[in-house]
Amino acid sequence: MIAYIARRLLEVVPTVLLVLTLVFLALRVLPGDPAVAALGEFATPAAIETFRHKLGLDQPMWRQYLAFLSQAVMGDFGQSMVNGTPINALLARSLPYTMELAAAALLFGMVVGVPLGVWTATKRDGAADGIARIFALLGFSLPDFYLGVLLLLAFSLHLDWFPMLGGGETFWDRMHHLVLPAITLGLVMAAFIMRLTRSSMLEVLRRDYVRTARGKGVAERWVIFKHALRNALIPVTTGMGIYLLTTLSGTITVELVFSRPGLGQLLIGGISARDYTMVQAGLVVFAFFVVVVNLLTDLLCAAIDPRITLR
Repeated sequence: MIAYIARRLLEVVPTVLLVLTLVFLALRVLPGDPAVAALGEFATPAAIETFRHKLGLDQPMWRQYLAFLSQAVMGDFGQSMVNGTPINALLARSLPYTMELAAAALLFGMVVGVPLGVWTATKRDGAADGIARIFALLGFSLPDFYLGVLLLLAFSLHLDWFPMLGGGETFWDRMHHLVLPAITLGLVMAAFIMRLTRSSMLEVLRRDYVRTARGKGVAERWVIFKHALRNALIPVTTGMGIYLLTTLSGTITVELVFSRPGLGQLLIGGISARDYTMVQAGLVVFAFFVVVVNLLTDLLCAAIDPRITLR
């Protein structure tokens, strides 16, 4: 297991280098000058030149790239070009809000999607199956930003059950602020997991060992949860890992709708202000999560089914 994890981490190095390079080049292609964005359009040429020199923007591209790469490898993303705040401090303040949202959405998707998928598979082509498929269709059809606005209008503005905006400060306050954003992101994930679980369960329920268990008189609930569900969870786990990456990118939109002080707010603000260092750090963090999620998905599949060999 340890050897497998070490090998996977080594394989990640070229991917991370490619991501760092693409992020660096993509930001330099964007129109606009970060010095002008930071100082304002009425800044004097001398002030702009001094600002560019201070941040190393007047250096050749290859020097800027090497400086960025050396800092990123050491986990130091420098300072914001706009306000001079250390990027690591901004990430430390904002990242927990994004991680809370992604984890809560995943939990909501699993708690709702897996039982619904199992239930509809056992009630195939019945009324319950039809209702659940309509739920899945709605989950896929509604854009997350539109659903978020609807939830805000219904449960915050009219019913006043949840706060309108922000992320909260204390633990329970943060959990209170988290409910609507988590449902917004989690509903789409629940629909995806439900359809995936249903398809996987229908396939497993046709297997010979399930028919054998039923023929031996094993109780139906044991057939479903002990024999069928465990094997059905393998493709579901893989699908959840892939969809979680989509959910991470979806946090940006949801954080804007609910004004959560997460990584999405930093990225959008950095792009608007041409804050290279801020955007570079945010995209690198997202790339890191892609690597971690893929690794954890493989380990979880191996834990569910010992027949899977990690190589």
